[in-house]
Amino acid sequence: MAEMLDNMTGTTPALYGPGARQGLRARLRRLADAAVTPLDLDDVLDVFHPLRGGAELRARVVEVRPETAESATLVLKPGRDWTGHVPGQYVRVGVDVDGVRLWRTYSLTHGPRPDGCISITVKAIPGGVVSNHLVHSTAVGTMIQLAQADGEFVLPDPLPAKLLLVTAGSGITPVIGMLRNLFSRATAPDVDIVLVHVNVDADSAMFRDELRAHAMDGHLRLVERYDVRDGVLDVATLPDLVPDLPERLAYACGPAGLLDALEAHHAELGLDLTTERFRTPVLEASGEGGTLTLASGATVDAPGDKPLLDVAEDAGALMPSGCRIGVCFGCVVPLREGVVRDLRNGAITVAAPGDGVNIQTCISAAAGPCAIDR
Repeated sequence: MAEMLDNMTGTTPALYGPGARQGLRARLRRLADAAVTPLDLDDVLDVFHPLRGGAELRARVVEVRPETAESATLVLKPGRDWTGHVPGQYVRVGVDVDGVRLWRTYSLTHGPRPDGCISITVKAIPGGVVSNHLVHSTAVGTMIQLAQADGEFVLPDPLPAKLLLVTAGSGITPVIGMLRNLFSRATAPDVDIVLVHVNVDADSAMFRDELRAHAMDGHLRLVERYDVRDGVLDVATLPDLVPDLPERLAYACGPAGLLDALEAHHAELGLDLTTERFRTPVLEASGEGGTLTLASGATVDAPGDKPLLDVAEDAGALMPSGCRIGVCFGCVVPLREGVVRDLRNGAITVAAPGDGVNIQTCISAAAGPCAIDR
């Protein structure tokens, strides 16, 4: 009897210690899983509490705010396991479109938010399945998959005395996150910032009014360039736009052509430049292409200038992916056989059955018939 009383009052560690509690939780979990068969408890919790800690990381869309006719900001409430980000970083989001989950990478565009939400700003590109879906078809309440923030396109700490930011089109998205973070501080940072922002026209310029307000408040000097008015930016004229160019630490984000020109320009002058590329640079002459055979047995045409990742997704295959620029290795799959070309440098990879060759599908294109195990 004394032993029973001790057990009831919790004085017997063997029965009421951490091990016993874990065993009880395991038994309760098994009972709960049995009660909701053929589902399991996580399936039920995903419906009622999808953002809980320990669950697969997701986010709920709480606002969709148009920025231009072809772009929108999505404000997201992330799950409890979201670990935060450094301004300038990006996030992978998984979106279900017509029953297929597609992953894309977008820059985080918010500053500090007391509600714990995050935001991405998406520009719809012609033929872009995910970007058009997010901009034009996503409703508040939609759940999307989420990965943790990543990327090295971040400002140094401490900040330099002078900073140059060059952006074009949606290349403003990581930079607006940087600026919102800097200008939300109680004390403005002691840094001289010049922002050269390039767009086709004023109507296509995201965050135009916000950037102009920062310029009016003296936070930065804004150089607005519009192709229809000023012509395409010639980077050789950059010293005219920014006379103290050699004194400024430079960051740039935009189309590959602009970044290539800026990198060559700064290298010639012996200046440092940090860039962020949204898509991998592709060779002009990338071959005749071929065919891609998927693990399902389906064979589709594969142009020589199109990543196998895009070819497979267009064919309805659910593919692993990440950054889509050859950095994160989230898209690696076995090349069962065939020949592919690296779109960055033209390197050819050939595999025969049993060779055990892996490739990155986001930067590999068909250079003849090829087959992957996915």
